[in-house]
Amino acid sequence: MKQFLRKAALAAAIPLAVGVSAVGAGADTIRIALAETPSDELAAFFVALDRAKANGLDYEWTAFSDEELAIQAVLSGQMDIGFGTPYAAMQRSKAPLRIVFQLSKLKFFPVTTKKYSKLEDLNGEPILLHSRGGGTDSIANVIEDRLGIEFGERSYVPGSSNRVAALLGGRADATIIDLSNKNKLMRSEAGGNFNVLEMFDVEASDEALFGNLDWIQENEEQVGIFVSALASVWQDMHDDPTIIRRETNPDGPIGQLPAEILGELDGFYSDAVEAGLYDPNGGGRKAAMADMEWYSAAGQLDGDPSTLNIEDFWYLAPLDAAMN
Repeated sequence: MKQFLRKAALAAAIPLAVGVSAVGAGADTIRIALAETPSDELAAFFVALDRAKANGLDYEWTAFSDEELAIQAVLSGQMDIGFGTPYAAMQRSKAPLRIVFQLSKLKFFPVTTKKYSKLEDLNGEPILLHSRGGGTDSIANVIEDRLGIEFGERSYVPGSSNRVAALLGGRADATIIDLSNKNKLMRSEAGGNFNVLEMFDVEASDEALFGNLDWIQENEEQVGIFVSALASVWQDMHDDPTIIRRETNPDGPIGQLPAEILGELDGFYSDAVEAGLYDPNGGGRKAAMADMEWYSAAGQLDGDPSTLNIEDFWYLAPLDAAMN
């Protein structure tokens, strides 16, 4: 597959990267750090990349095994822009990291075997999460804070589908998974063996696109093309979720996924749009304010959220331009 021709070269430079693709690589190529391998959850993002490419964006992407590695790759300068919600790194590192677009909200669900019936039952119990410092980790922190409980050992397995497999295989009794995989599990023949525990609503960012502010400002035109493409896809998807399946490149990384996954793209994005997983306006100031409150409560931001300046964490110029 030609999308993976540069895998060996980049994998040597960037440890633990699990997949690589290059498109028009050159001096002005944007290097994108994904926090997981291509899946149905990334189909809309790759549609946006195709639109951005048509408008002149050169890019290459690397899929890291978890969000923490993607953040470190951007911090080190190995990658230009990445997936994640690196609020702790923003506040504590010297690098001026800034978010430019909210990719998805924290719409996740605690799912357990029948031995648990409410969140309080998980006090002292082990739980399986996506990545250290990531969205599900922050959800676990806020659950502990709001309910006065403390989870037992936290283990990390990237990808909701992989955590579902751990539940089905008897390797875990409790996890936090996304909307699509929750629906698939509970609609399956095995669904009767599991409980979806009641959860409070969350509007904060799960995945966002971020980069070093100096690099963003030096590459304003390219970042603008990228953010505008994302905004156009998120708006079109909000009006018609089937746009993702219809615009997915059959020769690209999403088009190479198994047919059964591709056949469920319409259902995946219809469920996600209905549940409010994607903000058609890219998050912006509303998301930034929600993030200040959420990630402060999650222990990833220090200080009273009402005193935090969102411009210390978000660079809004590209999104503002895309919305006008």
